[in-house]
Amino acid sequence: MSGYLMGIDVGTQSAKVVIFQTDGKVLCSAQQPLRALAIPQPNRAEHPDDDLWTSVQQACRAAMLRFHQLGGQPHQLLAAGLCVIRCCRVLMRADGELAWPVINWMDVRLNQPYQHETAYGDVRWITTTSGYITHRLTGETRDTSANYIGCWPMDDVHQDWDNAQMTACNLRREQLFDVVRPGDVLGQVTSAAAKANGLPQGLPIVATAHDKAVEALGAGALADDEALISLGTYIGAMVHGDETPRSSDHFWPFQAALPQRFLYECMGVRRGMWTISWFRDQFGAAAVQDAQDRGIDIESLLSAEASRVPAGSDGLITLHDWAAPAHASWRKGAIIGFDGRHTRAHLFRSLLEGIVFTMKNHLDPMMQALERPLAQLVISGGGANSDLFMQLFADIFGVPARRNAMRSSAAIGCAISAGIAVGVWQQYADAVAALVQPGETFMPNAAHHAHYQQLNQQVYQQLHAALDPLLQRLSPLA
Repeated sequence: MSGYLMGIDVGTQSAKVVIFQTDGKVLCSAQQPLRALAIPQPNRAEHPDDDLWTSVQQACRAAMLRFHQLGGQPHQLLAAGLCVIRCCRVLMRADGELAWPVINWMDVRLNQPYQHETAYGDVRWITTTSGYITHRLTGETRDTSANYIGCWPMDDVHQDWDNAQMTACNLRREQLFDVVRPGDVLGQVTSAAAKANGLPQGLPIVATAHDKAVEALGAGALADDEALISLGTYIGAMVHGDETPRSSDHFWPFQAALPQRFLYECMGVRRGMWTISWFRDQFGAAAVQDAQDRGIDIESLLSAEASRVPAGSDGLITLHDWAAPAHASWRKGAIIGFDGRHTRAHLFRSLLEGIVFTMKNHLDPMMQALERPLAQLVISGGGANSDLFMQLFADIFGVPARRNAMRSSAAIGCAISAGIAVGVWQQYADAVAALVQPGETFMPNAAHHAHYQQLNQQVYQQLHAALDPLLQRLSPLA
């Protein structure tokens, strides 16, 4: 079946819309940044106004404008797969409008069951971000079963609501949307949504899963010995599992974007790529002119400088706890080992190395618990554009690290789900073969790997034990 498929991928920092030809080529795309999160008080984080829906509208309109300019006709757009950031909570009124700004995954309220606050007003529906955007697009009160993570009464095995969990989650069935499985059609674009977004009226909107699961599908990370590292505001690592979920102290099972499959995910890095943006924005001003003089962006300049720094950043170590975990709210980030040799390049490289060390120390125990070898990493997200970052993953893990030609794996995963739903492909393997185009593979440097192993075992893995007592005493003083 010839035509076009759309992926709608809404993350913490932007909404991206990509239109693919069914032969796998990208026809056009558009991206709309989200506004900065509102922090009304400590440990709370909300998306201002109706920012998620506004960004989707703007990205869809821009992509459709380009689609028409390139000769695309509305009837040629076969379906759109929808993926929106996970672990958020949306409170809606009966008329479909927000009763309260979307509560982001970094908000402490999401660590516990829903508690109604008087300020919320009249709340009719409690749903996820994917449920909310689905309703905006289709008018349906339906959602993917695979985006209910945390304090939700979801039976992941049967992919439906579990009435026995309702009381513990402080929810009633009538407050919740109906759910469908990944790959099912959620509904069709309404006339009102078509006017707001520029999408064809009647376009099927297809359910995917939570954002990391959709990335894993779109990255082609399907083999048992292959793990995906997703470089986003939250950096996660995951592998696909079989039909029966397993549990462990080292990972959690979630519904995958593949039907009747599970995704195993270990702990990651909260505010992971945010840390890189923070460094650029806070300390990159002096490098702006240098970057302009060379005709490159500031990230490329910083990466080039950091590539000339020795492995291990001459003893500069960064501990990534910029957003503390729920079980240790007093933790803070730390950078130790400064001396007179260190420059901005050392600090930038140390930030990257700290991310990779953290991910290795979470991913290795998961693979051991699953009794699987780790043969290859697949790196997804904008950070995969950095040759330095890619090489660090290979060197610190000691295995090849691959990036795909298109770094936005979630958009590909959306298009795969959409294509399966409308019959473009019968098998997921065929869809992956058509849309996932492998890029470069970075091989580990044996000498660097040996040095990083020593740093990790002798220093990095000991940091929490050494710093936690001090940070606990610092917390009330800060």
